[in-house]
Amino acid sequence: MHLRKRCAVTGGAGFLGSHLCERLLKEQQDVLCIDNLYTGSKRNIVDLLNNPYFELMRHDITYPLYVEVDEIYNLACPASPIHYQNDPVQTTKVNVHGSINMLGLAKRLKIKIMQASTSEVYGNPFEHPQKETYWGNVNPIGPRSCYDEGKRCAETLFFDYYRQHALDIKVARIFNTYGPRMHPNDGRVVSNFIVQALTAQPITIYGDGKQTRSFCYVDDLIEGFIRLMNSPKGFTGPVNLGNPSEFTILELADMVIEMTGSKSPLIRKPLPQDDPVKRKPDISLAQEKLGWQPKVPLQQGLKNTIDYFDDLLRTNGSEAVSPTNARSVA
Repeated sequence: MHLRKRCAVTGGAGFLGSHLCERLLKEQQDVLCIDNLYTGSKRNIVDLLNNPYFELMRHDITYPLYVEVDEIYNLACPASPIHYQNDPVQTTKVNVHGSINMLGLAKRLKIKIMQASTSEVYGNPFEHPQKETYWGNVNPIGPRSCYDEGKRCAETLFFDYYRQHALDIKVARIFNTYGPRMHPNDGRVVSNFIVQALTAQPITIYGDGKQTRSFCYVDDLIEGFIRLMNSPKGFTGPVNLGNPSEFTILELADMVIEMTGSKSPLIRKPLPQDDPVKRKPDISLAQEKLGWQPKVPLQQGLKNTIDYFDDLLRTNGSEAVSPTNARSVA
C-alpha cells in the first residue's frame, strides 16, 4: 500500500507555490498549503480546493505553527520588488522570523525542509555567470535590502540549524522564473511586458535595456525543487536553479511584441537603485547532483504565459491587471 507523504508548502497559493502544490498532488502526496494570501491568491489554487488530499490553511508564518507533516517547502515571501518594498519590515520578518518558525517545526518533527532562496543573494554581481561559491555584492541598506538581505539571513539560519541541530536542509537559489499564474501587477519584467503589450500600453524599459536576465519556465523550476528535496541526505545546496540562456531586456521586449502582435511603443525610465545589471546562473552543480537542467525554450514558455494573461484579460477585463504603477525590474 502506498503511504502518502504529507508535504507542507508555505506560500502555497502564490505563483510558484501553486504549481508546486499541483505537482505534489500528481506525485500522490498529501499537500498542506499554508498562505496568508498577502500576495498569494485563491484563484491560483481554486482547481485544487476540492481535492481530498489538498488543504488550505490561512496562516502567517511569522507566527509559530503547530502541524504534523513529513516535509516542508518554505516558499513564503513576497518575491517581486513592488510587493516586498510595499512592506519592507514584514518582508524581513517573513524571511527571518518565518524561517526560524519553520526550522523550529522541522527540528521538532525531525523532517526535511527546503528553503526557496534567490539569485538576489548575489546582488549586483562582479562574477558572471554566478556560481554557488560566489558570496555576492549586496547593498545592506538599500530599498531592495529587505528581500536580498532577508534571504541571505534565511540561508544563514538554515545552515546554522544544519550545523547546530543536524537538521536535514535543502537550499535552492531561484533565478528569474515565469509562467502562468504570475501576479499581473507584480512589476516583474515578463508579466509587465506581456500585460502592457496585450493592453496596448507603452512597454516600459528601465535604463538602456541592455541589462540581462535568464528566464526559467515554472515547470522546469518545480522539477528542480522535487529533485532537490529528493536528493541524498547531506546534499544541502545551496544550488542554483535557473535557465543559463541569457537575454537582454530589449530582446525580451521585442519577443513579446512580436508574439502578441502588439503595436506598443517602448518608453524609457531610469534604472531603479541596486537593480542588477547581469544575471545568469552557473547550473553545473544542479546538473551534476540532481541531473537537472531546464528544457522549455523561452518562446514556448512565453506563448504559454501570454495565453494565460490573454485569458485572464478576456475573463476579468482590464481591471484585473493594472501594470501602470508597476516597475518592470525582474
